[in-house]
Amino acid sequence: MSLRPILIHPDPRLKTVCAPVSALTDDLRRLADDMLETMYEAPGIGLAAPQVGVLSRLIVMDCVKDRDAAPRPMVLFNPEVVWASEARSTYEEGCLSIPEQFAEVERPAEVRVRWTGRDGREEEDLFSGLWAICVQHEIDHLNGRLFIDYLSPLRRQMITRRMQKLKRERAKA
Repeated sequence: MSLRPILIHPDPRLKTVCAPVSALTDDLRRLADDMLETMYEAPGIGLAAPQVGVLSRLIVMDCVKDRDAAPRPMVLFNPEVVWASEARSTYEEGCLSIPEQFAEVERPAEVRVRWTGRDGREEEDLFSGLWAICVQHEIDHLNGRLFIDYLSPLRRQMITRRMQKLKRERAKA
């Protein structure tokens, strides 16, 4: 396994709708392992393939935050929301591709998601709480959408300018 560099907004790959995964290969499983390692190292609770420059419908996540609890890494190929509750939930979201920027985003409180697991079998589960927020946030990445797209144009523009400045500073270092 190896760490992958995480793209920083703005980057056109982060605004691209990703292609479905047609066949699970050893390379894709290796990518999923690399993404999990990258996510844990960052540290984060979710990561989508476009964030590491791969435009395929793959996300990884683990919303277990308690250090004493066992981790629960999940790998989801071609995830899709098949049901969303009418009840809403607001959560202060951040993103590894938009470091140190946070904003409240309102989303469905519960979602049912269908995906293909790393073993090739179709799976489906109901997510709530932080897991529901995370899975929706990561699926948004696969559709070229960032959490800042839910914000006002002015707030989105301010954050984008901060990220452009951060990228310039990192390029000089």
